[in-house]
Amino acid sequence: MNESRAKLPRARRWVIKIGSSLLTADGVGLDQAAIAVWVDQIAMLRKQDLEVVLVSSGAVVEGMTRLGIEKRPHSLHTLQAAAAVGQMGLIQIYESNFQRHNLHTAQILLTHDDMTDRERYINARSTLQTLLKMDVVPVVNENDTVVTDEIRFGDNDALAALVTNLIEADVLLLLTDQDGLYDRDPRSSDAANLIPEAMASDGKLDEMAGGSSQLGRGGMKSKIKAARMAARSGASTVIAAGRTEDVILRLVQGEQLGSLLKADREVLVSRKQWLAGLQAKGRVVLDPGAVNVLRHAGRSLLPVGVKSVSGNFTRGEVVTCVSEAGLEIARGLCNYNAEEARCIIGHGSDRIESLLGYMGDEELIHRDNLVLL
Repeated sequence: MNESRAKLPRARRWVIKIGSSLLTADGVGLDQAAIAVWVDQIAMLRKQDLEVVLVSSGAVVEGMTRLGIEKRPHSLHTLQAAAAVGQMGLIQIYESNFQRHNLHTAQILLTHDDMTDRERYINARSTLQTLLKMDVVPVVNENDTVVTDEIRFGDNDALAALVTNLIEADVLLLLTDQDGLYDRDPRSSDAANLIPEAMASDGKLDEMAGGSSQLGRGGMKSKIKAARMAARSGASTVIAAGRTEDVILRLVQGEQLGSLLKADREVLVSRKQWLAGLQAKGRVVLDPGAVNVLRHAGRSLLPVGVKSVSGNFTRGEVVTCVSEAGLEIARGLCNYNAEEARCIIGHGSDRIESLLGYMGDEELIHRDNLVLL
């Protein structure tokens, strides 16, 4: 057992995400036998006094089965209705299986709005932490019945990472239908090699996940992004095949299965974890000097270092800061709205008053309201 894997048995709080590709029984409803096996393993962790939060997809596909819908609907409202019906079946299966081990479960449905509003964010964290203290296993899913964005099949990786930040878990485990992260798509190349270990921040991982392959469309690419999000609170991420025998128990014991993406950056304080999870309303493109200042000097973003502004945001909303090549550098709360920002970018802070007619903040984004990605 190498040093990194040896740390896994010492982890006390886990977030385990099971994707739709695993939960679905050949495209027809939920695989109840497989769910029972995963629940048995999680129950074993609870007997070892480990805390577990389960993030589960599967509501839409279960709802389609119950409603007799054979093909995935295109209508958003039909998808939302299927999710509402399917959520009943999903939680029922988990509840009955955990009851076999005399364990209580709790249903937690979250949306991005719950992560955006600071008060709701804190309330969600307090509820989850209280449930864990009460020896309850929370089962988390996105609240698909009320989200306005298109429902994406099995895309709960980001949600699992945000939950990891929310409760400051030690490890995020993403169970999938692949053995882990490969250096190329194993479905199209016999020369693909499994990556047993890497730093979550390693930029080469994006090239390995690909952009046009099946793995790159909400597959491994989204899992790499989730690993980086989890790293904000110091958590490492394991990507592993959910169908491997006793996969959860073996990983907890430190066995080398799947791919371990390690956290290698400073742990963010709670407020900046919250900030990093907010949805961006706009984007600013930075010149090389501004990129260097943000990454290495820990300073605020001044208007002079910005080359362009896109989006329609108001003062205090989140914008993403990207390099000229389009690489995400940071995000933060902008001190000016989009129209004002376009007026002052490229100019020194001493020009703000003459350009806008009033003197606001010297910084476009203050460092206290900015988080590096």
